[in-house]
Amino acid sequence: MAVKKIIQLSKSELIDKYSDYCLMNGHKPASVYKFAKENGFEEAEFYKYFTSFESLEHFYFAEMFNYTLVALNQSPSYLAFSGVAKLSAFYFTFFEMATANRSFIIYTMQEGGNKLANLKKLKALRAEFLQYAEAVLEKPVQSESGRANRIQGNALSEGAWLQFLSIFKFWVEDTSPNFEKTDVFIEKSVKASSDLVYNSPLKSLFDLGKFVWKEKFSI
Repeated sequence: MAVKKIIQLSKSELIDKYSDYCLMNGHKPASVYKFAKENGFEEAEFYKYFTSFESLEHFYFAEMFNYTLVALNQSPSYLAFSGVAKLSAFYFTFFEMATANRSFIIYTMQEGGNKLANLKKLKALRAEFLQYAEAVLEKPVQSESGRANRIQGNALSEGAWLQFLSIFKFWVEDTSPNFEKTDVFIEKSVKASSDLVYNSPLKSLFDLGKFVWKEKFSI
């Protein structure tokens, strides 16, 4: 009796097979069992890394965050940036990477038409991002109070997360060549938020408002 060969896959190989399936079929596999059989590996191989397709998707976005930081930390100039400049570099790098995987990201975030449920797929990414933003952004008010510093840190990181989501939404809807308008939106959004926190905000906020109005409401 022939011994059945067990195919071993890495996390990235499983994700590639899953994304290929979703994009080729327009829906996720009916079950892990069916997905495994159709791709020639044992069901247990999937469960070595993930508990469900949902956990795979959560991991996917968290890994995008990790890959972004790895790429940034390889640049000596990034390490010398201010907090705002680091955050800006993060956005540009993350969405450059997102563009290389745009089809699967769009599918994942639009699956089933339930925006709220799909937004929850960013939960693991959000946790990583909040820690990162709080670590890199300078607090506008220096205080000896630990509580005051925590409040400032939380406010800055949560504000940065809302900014990230607004950029994400803009990128999803961007139809410009090479998504160049997303780059402009990142520049103006970071400048406006930086001015709002650290400097005089009115000119940058007005500039951002004009850009958004033009993109959303002009014919």
